[in-house]
Amino acid sequence: MSKVKLGPQTMVYPQPAFLIGADVNKKPNFLAVAWGGVACGSPPMVSVAIRHNRYTLNGIKQNMAFSLNVTSKNYAVETDYCGIISGSRTDKVMDCGFRVFYGDLKGTPMIEQYPVNMECKVVHILDLGSHYLVIGEVIETHVSKDCLTDGEPDVTKIQPIAYIEGQLGDYYCMGENIGKAFRIGKKLKKK
Repeated sequence: MSKVKLGPQTMVYPQPAFLIGADVNKKPNFLAVAWGGVACGSPPMVSVAIRHNRYTLNGIKQNMAFSLNVTSKNYAVETDYCGIISGSRTDKVMDCGFRVFYGDLKGTPMIEQYPVNMECKVVHILDLGSHYLVIGEVIETHVSKDCLTDGEPDVTKIQPIAYIEGQLGDYYCMGENIGKAFRIGKKLKKK
């Protein structure tokens, strides 16, 4: 198979679509991000890359906390809206019809309609160039009851979406199950 060089790019697939929440001047606001994910398992931490000029970043710095709201396919339109409109010009909560709730961590608004919500305390904010990398320790995770099977989160019910960057620039929902993690690779194990 031949390869074509494209130069340095961040072509990591998929890129999960999240809404990051923070109170900005005591008012809830949400920002769409696709550059984020798990940063550490113990203690549990997530990371999100946020451009320097984003309005929600002000709230993250004010509170040293944020929420991470996992987007389901039912809320792709609202998530996209929160990425193209600034909260400095409009009330995204009202525009999107979000029902906001709070947990124990101050300044971390969460969206009731979204299937998974995490309250995160900021551990690091690193200036990496075009973006800050914000690393947060997950203090609590909230999952909608209807997204559980036998008390565990069920990805087929959560229906998370991902953003695919590049020529397509589209959102995709989780696809088919292709095998059990930590098991299908055993097929290659020499006996």
